[in-house]
Amino acid sequence: MATTVMITGASLGIGKATAFLFAQKGYDVVLAARQSDRLEAVARDIRARGRTALAVPTDVTDFEQVNALVEKALDAYGKIDVLVNNAGICMTAPMAQTTLEDWQKIINVNLWGYIYPIHAPLPHFLERKAGTIVNVGSFGGKMPLPNMSAYCTSKYAVTGLTETLRLELEPKGIHVCGVHPSVTNSDFLERAVFRGEEDSDARASAPAVGGDAQKPPCQSTRRCRPGDLEGGEAPPGRGSGGLWRARDNCPSLSPRLECVVYSAVD
Repeated sequence: MATTVMITGASLGIGKATAFLFAQKGYDVVLAARQSDRLEAVARDIRARGRTALAVPTDVTDFEQVNALVEKALDAYGKIDVLVNNAGICMTAPMAQTTLEDWQKIINVNLWGYIYPIHAPLPHFLERKAGTIVNVGSFGGKMPLPNMSAYCTSKYAVTGLTETLRLELEPKGIHVCGVHPSVTNSDFLERAVFRGEEDSDARASAPAVGGDAQKPPCQSTRRCRPGDLEGGEAPPGRGSGGLWRARDNCPSLSPRLECVVYSAVD
């Protein structure tokens, strides 16, 4: 029986690239995102590559929809081996111009949108004493960014969730990993909210959390090559390009990574 991965935010960007890479590695793929047409297009592409894919339109802020997602995945494949939490939204705005509704939306997607997909399959993982949870965070969950209080708060919470869960679940055979993208060649910022005295100024001054890859923010950062990793394997998601940090032990997917990786745009 093939291994199965379930990926949220799988219709675009990092999630889509990650889905293709898992399929290339022989995984059956369960895809979740809100836009059913784009999601099904990804599924068709994976099937054309000789793997099976299940597209389940899902709003990760709705626990009932997430429960239904997990049930459909288990009905289709019998097990879930890997969960990749990747759904997220971005917002750049001064605190004074960030409404309570803005806060609720970004926390609902970026935090509860990770808690729900973890909570739903956790009994399955615990029963099997196996499984891997990969939380795609952000470098905004490792360092503060100006005019991004709501976004960074949500991503720092994801970092705390990841590191605490790793301590709790590792003795039970469940691996928990964190991947923290920086500059990434995707449409993430195209869907972001920019608010300031002038929206165009806010967009121009926003850190490149998800825009076209440029250069690492620190020139002294060591550039790692695929050969630096055990077995020469690049970790899931690298194909999307960008700067990210994978700090946590995730032996079922890749060796321990203790470096910042900067890859050119594919």
